[in-house]
Amino acid sequence: MHKDAEFIPLNFAVLTLTDTRSMDTDTSGQALQELLTAAGHRLAARELCRDDVYESRAIVSGWIADQDVDVILTTGGTGLTRRDSTPEALQPLFDRVIDGFGELFRHLSYLEIGSSTVQSRAVAGLANQTLIFCMPGSTGACRTAWSGILNEQLDSRHRPCNFAAQTRSGAHLL
Repeated sequence: MHKDAEFIPLNFAVLTLTDTRSMDTDTSGQALQELLTAAGHRLAARELCRDDVYESRAIVSGWIADQDVDVILTTGGTGLTRRDSTPEALQPLFDRVIDGFGELFRHLSYLEIGSSTVQSRAVAGLANQTLIFCMPGSTGACRTAWSGILNEQLDSRHRPCNFAAQTRSGAHLL
């Protein structure tokens, strides 16, 4: 962290993709909400939808177009089961892919769950100055992604570089 750098609170939208959970039982989405607000960021929106390519794509497309959303966090739908479709739904929306997110996530996850991490298709990208991070549906995986990657990379004070400058809220940092 650079001690003299300005902290820029970012506006987040959280989407849980699930066929089995409700808002009351969505521990992953709740954990992400708690982590981002504890870090000083703002929750702009939170939704839950079934694991459906077109439904999830429509929600995320709306957030990409929303000038008040800087970062979209999704949880769920990144595995290999027949219903998992988050990468197929959201990657076509990316202007740029952030390859390092999935690579680093799987490395960190390997340290926790071993070879089962090869079934994770965690992905990230940038669209219209909106960062999109797609994580597995487990609460543990969301915490791993936040603590091992996102907390630092979404903090405008982190050096030598961070993602905050890529958003509308942090664009003046470039």
